[in-house]
Amino acid sequence: MKRFHQVVKVKPECLETYKKLHEHIWDGAAAMLRECHFTNYSIAYRDGLLFGYFEYTGSDYAADMAKMAEDPATQEWWRVCKPCLQRVESETESDCWANMEQIFYLA
Repeated sequence: MKRFHQVVKVKPECLETYKKLHEHIWDGAAAMLRECHFTNYSIAYRDGLLFGYFEYTGSDYAADMAKMAEDPATQEWWRVCKPCLQRVESETESDCWANMEQIFYLA
């Protein structure tokens, strides 16, 4: 299992929309996350930033991400959610969420 921590900015005018979308995540998008071995996924907010955490239990992250990207339900979910987001300044590889370095974990 690998832990992922991520960060992204949320546009102030989109925060309430983003919250409402995630109150009732679409069944197809949630199912694909599970099918691609995402567990314990959570998103938290503070001061214009969203912090995501999830655990990946699969064996081929790149393949699972490619599978997710091909899924029509996920593509539609991203089409609705991504306009609410803005990458952090230091992120150069992604158009959205930036991976963070885990520096502490207490089991």
